[in-house]
Amino acid sequence: MNSIRPFSKNEITIDYQLHQLRRAVVQRDCKAVKELTERMVKEEVDLFKILNQGLIPGMLEASERFRKGEFFIPELLMSSRALKFGLNVLRPLIQERKSAALGKVVIGTVKFDLHDIGKNLVIILLEGNGFEVIDLGVDVSPEKFVRAVEKNEAQILAMSSLLTSTMSWMKFTIERLQASGLKKKVKTLVGGAPVTPIFAKNIGADGYCREATSAPSMVKKLLGMEEDEKDPLLR
Repeated sequence: MNSIRPFSKNEITIDYQLHQLRRAVVQRDCKAVKELTERMVKEEVDLFKILNQGLIPGMLEASERFRKGEFFIPELLMSSRALKFGLNVLRPLIQERKSAALGKVVIGTVKFDLHDIGKNLVIILLEGNGFEVIDLGVDVSPEKFVRAVEKNEAQILAMSSLLTSTMSWMKFTIERLQASGLKKKVKTLVGGAPVTPIFAKNIGADGYCREATSAPSMVKKLLGMEEDEKDPLLR
């Protein structure tokens, strides 16, 4: 796959570079994603502008193409891989901005689910907003979630699922939290393509995120850091 071509004098604009970055993610061009991200960082473009107007929209477009049947799983995974090249550039820079953590978040993809695209986006957004994030990875059992919450004294437990067949493990995890006596000490947040507000409410979750970009504000809402009249399960 061809790398990015040099910009002409009239093309060196932030908006154009962000457009190229989105396109590179969709086209699964890892080298171009890395080069563009590094170039914009060097030019002191705001890190979250690169993330929110370049990398994330590119991944969302790839996901939408997958939903429409224009992409298949290999293409979606390759776009995810390209995205990670950009995230790997931004992550250490965003982490450098952190001061005292606003709170601790334990996060993971539920048991038997190996998808981590949305989870990884949520992590970098939360870290950039001042939260300490403990990433348990994928295929996480209810027991492992509960142990991590207890060990780290987390205020938020965030769970992701991309498969309808694994959604029930969110319910099992919340039930295990209840049985352990930790449910009153931690807020639970769920999200993922098949997850709905109704499902979240039915399993006893405290909050629901339709998109990764809404996670920071939702976490702040659940912790009482932001006032919002909207039901946390309807965001």
